[in-house]
Amino acid sequence: MKTISQVSIFIENTKGRLAEVCGLLGNNNINIKALTIAETPEFGILRVVLNDTEKAKKILKENGFIAKIAPVVAVEVSDTPGGLAKALKVLADNDINLEYMYGFVEKASEKALMVLKFDNVEKAIDVLQKNNVSIVDDKVALGL
Repeated sequence: MKTISQVSIFIENTKGRLAEVCGLLGNNNINIKALTIAETPEFGILRVVLNDTEKAKKILKENGFIAKIAPVVAVEVSDTPGGLAKALKVLADNDINLEYMYGFVEKASEKALMVLKFDNVEKAIDVLQKNNVSIVDDKVALGL
């Protein structure tokens, strides 16, 4: 299956807490390749694509954070107006539920990369591949 791993980290929405997580990762030579954060007044969910998810999960848990790993799909879309819309239409036309998404830059190409989370990853991958939407593996997504 062509997925990459994402770490979701539950953090309190307090001054300096995000800096603490990022510092903890950086001090342990874990590179953040992509991130998004959703917040409420009390808590946030930091979702990150990292160069070493297992090491990150272990270190975060050892430091009192709740961290979970989930499979996500990274797709290449044309970095032009409507590029993302084409990929999203394929999903909508095939009744694929997109839970959330966020973008990041892959340095070696002229494409934009989008991280997509689905309720049915296998079906989403199958539909994307059948419709010629380029799915990237972790080597491309992480710039390895």
